[in-house]
Amino acid sequence: MNWNHPHTLSRRAFAASGFVWAVFLVLGGAFFRLQVLGSDQYAVQSRNNQYRPIALPAPRGIIVDRNGVVLATNVPSFTISLLAPNETAFRAVLDSIAQYAPLDAERYAAVMQRYRRSPDNPIDVMRDAPFAVVAALEERKSSFPGMIMQTEPKRFYPHADIVSHLLGHVGEVSEEELASQRFARARMGTVVGRGGLEGQYQDRLQGFDGHRLVEVDALGRTIKDEGVERLEPVQGDTLETSLDFELQKYITDIFPAFGDRGAVIAMDPRNGAVLAMYSAPSYDPNEFIGGVDPDLWNEWLSSEATPLLNRAIQGLYPPASPWKLALALMALERGVVDMETTMPVQCNGGYQYFSRYFRCWRASGHGELTLAEAIQHSCDVYFYQLGLKLGLEDMLRDGVQVGFSRKTGVDLPGEMSPVYPVTTAYFDSLYGPSGWTNAITLNWAIGQGENTQTLISMMRFYAMLARNDGRAPIPQLVPSDGNDRSFPVVARAENVALLRVPLEMVVESGTAVASRIRNLRVAGKTGTAQNPHGLDHGWYLGFAPVDDPQIVVGAIIEFGEHGSRVAPMVSRIIARYLLGPDSDLGRPIRWVLPSDSVPTADTLRPGPIRRPGTR
Repeated sequence: MNWNHPHTLSRRAFAASGFVWAVFLVLGGAFFRLQVLGSDQYAVQSRNNQYRPIALPAPRGIIVDRNGVVLATNVPSFTISLLAPNETAFRAVLDSIAQYAPLDAERYAAVMQRYRRSPDNPIDVMRDAPFAVVAALEERKSSFPGMIMQTEPKRFYPHADIVSHLLGHVGEVSEEELASQRFARARMGTVVGRGGLEGQYQDRLQGFDGHRLVEVDALGRTIKDEGVERLEPVQGDTLETSLDFELQKYITDIFPAFGDRGAVIAMDPRNGAVLAMYSAPSYDPNEFIGGVDPDLWNEWLSSEATPLLNRAIQGLYPPASPWKLALALMALERGVVDMETTMPVQCNGGYQYFSRYFRCWRASGHGELTLAEAIQHSCDVYFYQLGLKLGLEDMLRDGVQVGFSRKTGVDLPGEMSPVYPVTTAYFDSLYGPSGWTNAITLNWAIGQGENTQTLISMMRFYAMLARNDGRAPIPQLVPSDGNDRSFPVVARAENVALLRVPLEMVVESGTAVASRIRNLRVAGKTGTAQNPHGLDHGWYLGFAPVDDPQIVVGAIIEFGEHGSRVAPMVSRIIARYLLGPDSDLGRPIRWVLPSDSVPTADTLRPGPIRRPGTR
């Protein structure tokens, strides 16, 4: 073939021309797809390369008491963040910033690790930065490319340790929690609730984060961080609680000088609304903001006083003599006794059961008593025999029905379940089928032995005694939608009403006579819980007015020795709530002490007021 023949050259030119046109068509189509059809997509990509989103944390919802007193709020703080195109640049700027914002080795390593996980997002270097640090960095802002400073809300508890166990605290979400999607709207750096109301109502309090855009150059350095697109955050819901802060503060002010460990709860028995809940010792939840100091954290964890423990819902104690009302109710419900029933053996200071002698708290004895009188004077010998009449199996079964084996359902995380065997199989497994005797029954009858209750659990029972329908209310800190939140009927109303009479006599002339208040009818029960680790614990639960109870208050004081020492404090709380601030220190009421002495400011304080033979 002659490649130079004119026809051949013509065909070759035509083919080359066609190839060139085909290439131009392909390129033209590609350019059309990129420039026209894909313009929106690439415009977005270009914009994303030009702008970086910066999260604007939403302020957490405010927590208030029933009167609008703010318990948890937010205050402005400065957060320093850093945006960099690569790790080398990030480390260089971080080292420069660290000259003015000191970071310990642990915090430095955490910042670097966070950058490696998310290099395209701003990384928090310091939250709640001191103003001196902010001012120093702001003056040298041009020296720190990629540094971003913005104002963010910081949680603040104005009343600190007065309501710490109720509120809980906040902390930064962890990687594990993010991976588990426990917090639906959380991102790295989000502050979430830990314990208390902060944790219980996290979803309502969290709010919705906003964002703003900062303009960056091709190397990822910030060139403009103001006046660009911005979406404002939405604050979380305001949480209105049933708490009465004035009453809560009053409780902390008068908490016993003779012991710094224990708990107090005040509740409205009509609907279960918690009016106050105090656990001692307490702590300052503001210490958790931005991360708790390791030394302080170790101090809390190693302390024998366990300040982080909410003793109101997590402390487990033998229910002691307040339990006798539960035993009396079981016996009335089963028809074993009535209020006038006496026991075969009168109280002479103890009860002989085969080879063992079980003592009464009063060594001289109480003599022959009816059920009502046995409650009034808290006679152990009477209840030993009543326990034998009922039998351990029936006591366990009835206690389960009343609710002593389950949590109350209070709207706080971490409530402990009472230790309460539901059948005698528990003792079979613990001691062997033939390894235990009715000694278990006798101890059980007076609130000792393998029965430990929380204060909130005993409060539920005494709130039921204060009501007229035999129902136990479910304690709540945040009012529900108005529906009745209570357990099913656990006792006949007429039997509950019968028990209020001796409970009032406990205060009028029984073991709580030191807490009597003139012109106010109060019902209550003292108790002394045996403690193998030191002095006994003191119980007292009471409610008023007897004919129309509006408040029930319970207290457990570790190492308080006797419930008669705790009762005056509880009565002061009741008087404060029902009669107002003027009721304090004998205006217009007077405290009746177990002596003929004239009450003074010192004797009215809930200190070591003793009376030989009281309980």
